[in-house]
Amino acid sequence: MKIMLDPLDKAILNRIQTRFPLSPRPFAVIAEELATTEKEVLERVARLKADGIIRRIGGNFVPGKVGFVSTLCAAQVPEAKLELFARAVNTFPGVTHNYLRDNAFNVWFTFIAPSKTIITDHLARIAKRTGVTRILNLPATHVFKIKAKFDL
Repeated sequence: MKIMLDPLDKAILNRIQTRFPLSPRPFAVIAEELATTEKEVLERVARLKADGIIRRIGGNFVPGKVGFVSTLCAAQVPEAKLELFARAVNTFPGVTHNYLRDNAFNVWFTFIAPSKTIITDHLARIAKRTGVTRILNLPATHVFKIKAKFDL
């Protein structure tokens, strides 16, 4: 099912990707910039989130600078378990993204947590919940930050 975005949806999506307002009412700031109401922005963001267009709204930080660790994970997930596995992975705080690849290890995701032990524990819990046991834990040795902004 293709979701149709109108010009205001696109303007909101473009605006929230970078330099999110640090304000007690950030959506009011965005609404003012886009000549609409805070209520309208909040309703549209909620709809876009419910439709799966927006996965999360949150800050990005360099894990090591705040005492956290990060890892890239790759899992061999049977096609019949893809949805279950993705849902399970996405319930954990610290999962920043989760995507399919055309590879034997077909689901890749990143994890950020306060310690390697917590990540190891979370991966074991994911395996137990889903029955998927082939999960590689590939800890970051060097962090590369890229800007991913999608102009709608």
